[in-house]
Amino acid sequence: MKIDLPARVLALIGELEGAGYHAYLVGGALRDQLSGIPAQDFDLATDAAPDEMRRVFENRRILDHGEKHGTLCVFSEGAPVEITTFRTESAYSDARHPDAVTFTRSLEADLARRDFTVNAMAYSKRTGLIDPYGGKADLKRKRLRCVGDPDRRFSEDALRILRALRFCAVRGFSVEERTKRAIFDHVDALEHLARERVFSELEQTLCGKEICRVLIEFAPVFCALIPELFASVGFEQHSPYHCYPVYTHIARTVGEVRATPELRFAALFHDVAKPACFRPDATGRGHFPGHAERGAQIAKQALSSLRAPRALIDRVGDLVRDHDEKFKPDLISARRAIARYGKEYLLDLLELERADALAHEQKSALEKRARLAAFIACIEEVCENGDCVSLKDLAINGEDLLSLSVPSEQIGRLLERALDAVIEGRANNRKEELLAYLERDLKTGEDL
Repeated sequence: MKIDLPARVLALIGELEGAGYHAYLVGGALRDQLSGIPAQDFDLATDAAPDEMRRVFENRRILDHGEKHGTLCVFSEGAPVEITTFRTESAYSDARHPDAVTFTRSLEADLARRDFTVNAMAYSKRTGLIDPYGGKADLKRKRLRCVGDPDRRFSEDALRILRALRFCAVRGFSVEERTKRAIFDHVDALEHLARERVFSELEQTLCGKEICRVLIEFAPVFCALIPELFASVGFEQHSPYHCYPVYTHIARTVGEVRATPELRFAALFHDVAKPACFRPDATGRGHFPGHAERGAQIAKQALSSLRAPRALIDRVGDLVRDHDEKFKPDLISARRAIARYGKEYLLDLLELERADALAHEQKSALEKRARLAAFIACIEEVCENGDCVSLKDLAINGEDLLSLSVPSEQIGRLLERALDAVIEGRANNRKEELLAYLERDLKTGEDL
C-alpha cells in the first residue's frame, strides 16, 4: 500500500507530531488513494484540541469557521488543509446536525461516529493504515456499508442517504443489504433536509455513470425527493413504441444522455407528465397529448422548490417542452431549426431525443436514431457551408431597406421575409438580389 502525501500536508503532520500530538490522514483523500485515484483535498484528524492547534500553528494562516465542531482550516504553501479534533457526537434532533460534539483523545471513538466503513479509516506513516471496520475490503469490493447500526447512522443525518446514492452512481458502489433496508426505512427523514443540499447531492448523483441502475434500485428515494415521479413508477405506456413503464424509460433515458446537469435533469423530467396525460384510444393504445408542455411546468416547479439555479431551471424547462419535436432530415428544416433554437440549444435537444430513442422499443429506437442522425448531418452541412440562418447573417439591414421607401414599422417584417426566402432557398443571400426580391413583393402589393 502506497499513500502519497504532498510536502505541505507532511509539514502540518510533522508540526503536530513534533508538539506531542497525533495526526492522521482521513476522509476522501485516503479513500481515493487506496482506490488508486489521485487526491486533491486532504483532511487530517488529530487529538489536539482547537486551542492546542492554534498554538502549534501560531505562525500560519488559520480560518476558524468550523471551530465549534473542532475544525480549523490551516494553510500550508498557500493551500488550505482542514484539520479536525477527534470527537464524539450527541443525538441529532434535526436529523442533520449533532446537538453537541465532545472532543476526545481517542481515534477509535472518532472513527466510530463516521457514516460508512470506507470513510472510517485513518493513516499515518507512523502507524500505517488503521481500519477497524473493514473499510479497505469494502472499498476493494465497491461495497457501501454503514459503520455500526445503519438505522442509527441515517437517523443521525438523513443526508447520508443521498451520499450513499451518490457513491453508487458516481463510483459504481453497491449497497450492502442491511444498509439498503435502513435507507428505505428512513426515506421520510429526507423532507427535513435543506433543499439546497438536496439539489447539490442530486445534481452530482444524476451525473454519475451508473445513474440508471441507481434510479431503478432506489426509486422510493428519488420519488421522496421529487414526488411528481411517484405516478410514473410501474405505469405502463400501452404503446408499440415503448417496452418499459414510464419510470424505467425515464431512468434509461437519464443513463443514456450526456452527463451534464441540464441534460440529466431534462431527461429525468421529460416524461414525468405522461401518467396525468394518458389517453387510451379505442384499441387501448396509449397516447399522451400535452405531456411535454405539462412536464415542462412540473420540471420548473420541482427544480424551483429545490432552489436550483434559475438558468438551469429555464434550460431544463425548455428542453422538456421541446423534447418531442419532430424534425425532417433536410437542409431547409435544419436551417429553420437553427434559426429558431440556436445551434447550441438545438444540439442539446437532439442529444436528449437521441437518449430518449435509445430507451424505446428496439425497432422504434433504430428508426428514430436513423432520422436523428440524418438530421444532425443536415445541421453539420448547414454549419459547414456557413448558411444564413439569422438576421445578423443577412446581407441586408434596416438601412438598406430605407431605399425602398417603406414605412419604418414594416422594416422588421421585410427583413424576416428576406430571411425566410434565404432559408427556404427562394433567394440567395446577396444584397442586390434580396432588395430586388422585396421590391417585387412591394410592387405586387402583397400584404407585408
